[in-house]
Amino acid sequence: MQTNLPPTPSKGPEPQPFFEQLQQEMERLFDRFRGYPTVSGQGPMASFSDGLNPAIDVAETDDAIEVTAEIPGVGSDDIDVSLNGDLLVIKGEKSDEHTQEDKNYHLHERSYGSFRRQIPLGFTPADDAIEGKFADGVLRLSIAKPAEAKTTSRKITINAK
Repeated sequence: MQTNLPPTPSKGPEPQPFFEQLQQEMERLFDRFRGYPTVSGQGPMASFSDGLNPAIDVAETDDAIEVTAEIPGVGSDDIDVSLNGDLLVIKGEKSDEHTQEDKNYHLHERSYGSFRRQIPLGFTPADDAIEGKFADGVLRLSIAKPAEAKTTSRKITINAK
């Protein structure tokens, strides 16, 4: 029977039983859905490797480009949206600190990460052509197209042999 488990490293900690590896993979999966950064390595002192990677949707209408970015856990002060010619740049940083105390233990966790996404627009918008809103962890940008970027679509005939 062939399994698709990742190979165990030749040096380092002892190989973990199957169910511990499965539990760690499931925790990573849930953390990704919660918007937490990906953790490389194992254990509580593991470092963040990939940072945040927010989901971004880009939609184009006849008059505008609509950008929606899901950035849970990041405040509006920690987001920077800029325009460099025809390149839209969205970057930000997330940090979280959690303390839990009980009779027998004291838990103090910190997590942080940053992200940077670049979206080529194909045109340089006017200064007043961008409208942005941020609420409930979702950034919404509407970028009006200049007149020269608005093109009419035309039908292309395809010949079948």
